[in-house]
Amino acid sequence: MAEKKDRKGGLGRGLSALMADMDSGQASNPVTADASASTGTSSPRQPDTTVPIERIEPNPDQPRRLFDGENLEELAASIAARGIIQPLIVRPHPKRPGAYQIVAGERRWRAAQMAKLHDVPVVIRQFDDTEMLEVAIIENIQRADLNPVDEAAGYRQLMDRFGHTQEQMAEALGKSRPHIANTLRLLSLPDTVQEWLAQGKLTAGHARALIPAENATDLARQVIAKNLSVRQTEALLRKPATTGKERVDKQRKDDKDADTKALEQDLTAAMGVKVTIDHTDGSERGKLSIHYNSLEKLDDICQLLSRGLGLS
Repeated sequence: MAEKKDRKGGLGRGLSALMADMDSGQASNPVTADASASTGTSSPRQPDTTVPIERIEPNPDQPRRLFDGENLEELAASIAARGIIQPLIVRPHPKRPGAYQIVAGERRWRAAQMAKLHDVPVVIRQFDDTEMLEVAIIENIQRADLNPVDEAAGYRQLMDRFGHTQEQMAEALGKSRPHIANTLRLLSLPDTVQEWLAQGKLTAGHARALIPAENATDLARQVIAKNLSVRQTEALLRKPATTGKERVDKQRKDDKDADTKALEQDLTAAMGVKVTIDHTDGSERGKLSIHYNSLEKLDDICQLLSRGLGLS
């Protein structure tokens, strides 16, 4: 992709620099990305030099916050066996002479520490703070294992920090504009739901279905507990909410024994209107309710009771 001279017209130097430094070394599988070159699947960029691992610091504005521990362990095992095939991209540390900050490759740096490496291969670039952040965001967005929340946060940062439009990002990153728009909408979900989405307890499909819900957190909890599909989640949102009284009435009905239910049916048949019995557990007390849906029915009930009581 050609470099944009006008930063307002595209993703600018950050994207072109990222493509030049990273394109040949990123495999779709995050665990095998650093070993892909040894299998002949890519041509890794040659490092400028190697640097002691203690002289390298992570990017303080790293947009990626979650690093899967299991994947890091697998990557560390690969690095211990083969070394780091794809070098890290770093820049000179702005405050520590002789030290460097990671622009791209923090997972490899973390895994290298787990593998007890003393030195790591690096490509050194002279990025300012803005360019460094832009490259870090784009490098994360391009990863196959990025969770939807971090992806959405990356798009939001590109828009807020650099003024990029959805159309510009779609064209430069090879994504569709609706994909970017739908991913950004995930950030409107409650923090708890976003956390479950980032952890993989919910899929992006589940999360998108929950966006219009006012009680998204409660519904998400149900989706996870019942292991509902996306289609079942959508059906759950279409189901009308019951009032507190309706939930209590339903619970009471479900708790009634067979004799009480049979008596309700007999009285309902005899009186021609619905009759419910609510018996208080552990006592001989309760409530008999007679329901009517018109004044004529009420008049019939009154006459029936009057005759039974000898008042007519």
